[in-house]
Amino acid sequence: MEEQSKMQKIRSHFEEEAKEFDQIILKLIPYYKQMIEALISAIPFEKDSEIKVIDLGCGTGNIIKRIQEEFPNAKLTVLDLSENMIEMTKLKLGEGNEVICYIDDFYKFDFSQKYDVIVSSLALHHLISAEDKKVFYRKIYGALSPEGVFYNADVVLGSNEKLQGMYMKKWVEFMSKSCSRSEIENAWLPKYREEDSPTTLLNHLIWLQETGFKDVDVIWKYYNYAVYGGTR
Repeated sequence: MEEQSKMQKIRSHFEEEAKEFDQIILKLIPYYKQMIEALISAIPFEKDSEIKVIDLGCGTGNIIKRIQEEFPNAKLTVLDLSENMIEMTKLKLGEGNEVICYIDDFYKFDFSQKYDVIVSSLALHHLISAEDKKVFYRKIYGALSPEGVFYNADVVLGSNEKLQGMYMKKWVEFMSKSCSRSEIENAWLPKYREEDSPTTLLNHLIWLQETGFKDVDVIWKYYNYAVYGGTR
């Protein structure tokens, strides 16, 4: 199965990269911290709310840590296909913080409860086909409580070849500030082409609306990276 082989390859890379992930991400993702803050700012609940939150593809826990800081009474759940990433998330959240952890991939995971907030960052582009993405959006919608929100921070494609070429040029320019040309051309760009399956931002917005989400909007965008989502 194509998705099983691809997810296994992604899992292997993430297991290897877990300890260096936070340093790597700042080299590869333009304005990463701004992107995360934009997502956090879109969560519409009061600071003392006891909201249920799940982070899909939590990585080392950067988003869930910020949610913990902004919403100290939140009930936290994380999902990642890498055990090492989950362990890094636990360390980041600190001792005494109860967090439910799932080690699984998006193709196999089934939501067992309702959430007020579902978030994800730099993960859903690993879903291979358009249909895979649509199916997962339906699962997310079904797992949200009434008036619950979903926001995703992720890589997107340009709407045409010219825009996509410009996006890639700007991305390479950013990476060149911290990475050698050899590293970009022989490591990061091949990995992007082999493991990632992004689509256009417009596709995401249409699919969310078709799923039933309301107030679908783009919260933040910088060329090929965007934060978008909506409300159940």
